[in-house]
Amino acid sequence: MHAFAYERPATLAEALALMQAHGSAARLLAGGTDLIIRLRDGSARPSVVIDVKRIPELDPGIRVDAGRLVIGARTVMTDIAADAHVRRHFLALAEAASVVGSVQIRNRATLAGNICNASPAADTAPPLLVYDATVVAAGPDGTRRIPIDAFFVRSGVTTLVPGEIVTAIELPVPDGPLGAAHQRRTRRRGHDLASVTLSVAIGGSGTTRLAYGSVGPRPVLHVDGSGVLADASATAEAKARVFEAAFADASPSPRSMRAGPDYRLAMLRVLGARAVATALDRLAGE
Repeated sequence: MHAFAYERPATLAEALALMQAHGSAARLLAGGTDLIIRLRDGSARPSVVIDVKRIPELDPGIRVDAGRLVIGARTVMTDIAADAHVRRHFLALAEAASVVGSVQIRNRATLAGNICNASPAADTAPPLLVYDATVVAAGPDGTRRIPIDAFFVRSGVTTLVPGEIVTAIELPVPDGPLGAAHQRRTRRRGHDLASVTLSVAIGGSGTTRLAYGSVGPRPVLHVDGSGVLADASATAEAKARVFEAAFADASPSPRSMRAGPDYRLAMLRVLGARAVATALDRLAGE
């Protein structure tokens, strides 16, 4: 393992100062489920690792504030999957959090870390996209809020500027009935990265938000206002045409070891149909 310095700031201001001083040579440690692996295999070679687990401004927690669900930066997947507010209003996110890695990983991995890694296969990215989440980031110039669809650039790259730290993720609490579902496909049960991830949220107005990942350089959001996917009586052919438009931006890598492009594109359509059917059942139950 490459040698590095270790810092454990007690405040957000101290952490930001360290980030500004060390720039791209610094790495943050919260859950560490990705960072530790990269430190061991040498793909990450920081000069300093900044442990943020003692910073009160980043405390884990989930609360409702002014019509938004606020998830603290150090909140782990296990707590998100079990939280009553998340399961009531954001079930697709709870479903995604419940399948991240193994039990041990979920007890350590944070939601903020999952999105900051910017993996196209991140399980929580599609539900955050369909729920129109906002990433709250603190930096040397203050705090800013970044719409989740503007947060991802490509694999490993986000729109965070140097020195910024994610402090929370916010989701607007739906003001009407909403049916949602999360689907994924892997090579086997357990901790394997997904070959396809997909989430759907259908509102009472008929608008369908569909997001998918692991089939391109970043997760993709498609909003369908036609009402076709939300119409339980629509034919399979009509829905297939909407899915074709929704999946037009899918571009799976031919070099992936997890699944070939043809399989992934086929499974997008299968998982899309399953997720829509489940979301419609849940919407009817609302």
